[in-house]
Amino acid sequence: MSGDRATIELEIEVPGRPEEVWRAVATGAGISSWYVPHTVEEREGGAATASFGPGPEMQIAGRVAVWEPPHRVCFDGGEGVEGLVFDWSIEAVDDSRCVVRLVNSGFGQGGEWDAQYDAMTEGWRMFMFNLRLHLGHFSGQTAASALPMSMWAGPIEETWTALTDALGIPLAPDIGERIAVESPDAPVLVGTVVDTAPSRIALLVEQPAPGTAFVAAEGYGEHVGVSIWSYLYGDDGAEAAQRDGPRWQQWLNERGPEPDAMP
Repeated sequence: MSGDRATIELEIEVPGRPEEVWRAVATGAGISSWYVPHTVEEREGGAATASFGPGPEMQIAGRVAVWEPPHRVCFDGGEGVEGLVFDWSIEAVDDSRCVVRLVNSGFGQGGEWDAQYDAMTEGWRMFMFNLRLHLGHFSGQTAASALPMSMWAGPIEETWTALTDALGIPLAPDIGERIAVESPDAPVLVGTVVDTAPSRIALLVEQPAPGTAFVAAEGYGEHVGVSIWSYLYGDDGAEAAQRDGPRWQQWLNERGPEPDAMP
């Protein structure tokens, strides 16, 4: 891996004072509202766990390596553990805006690391945009997330067409367009498009509860990861996430390749 691909460095301007942004970036409840479910012991040296799925192998343990509220927090794998490091900093622009910077280091060398670097770069761009949505619309609240994903047959252009057709939503909607899932056997999902990419749509959600959502296809091989991720707020949001997460997972799985067709 070349030197300029050894570290991901990204930044985004978000609404909020440093203390508000700190809650979103450094605490378990905050991070869970725009990324994946987290628990964080709020102190230097504290334990941190990221949950990428239901199984024990999907629970990624780490450590709070730096804790400097409300300006810097750094997560790593623990004392003497090699691996990825996530260094977050918060800098006030004025009384109502901050810049959040991420330095994600610790990548190795070789083709697999290159692929992981590319995937994580795109992933962080999406999640940092969701951080901005969280702070702009739901600051101080905690989301309940539903994060189903399945593997479908590629290539990605055909996968994205198949996904949007199955959902009954536009292939390339305009920002500001209100869309609703029209598949009769899918859960309710209605919202306004706030960002688009060639194979991704971001929504500010109205139903089944206020929140944010991403419909995405990722990967460029024979099999493509397809996800419908939502972050929902309030009591209705928590109920909807628990109810609809498994339903979305089943919906995605039923439209993916047969298990024996997977590599």
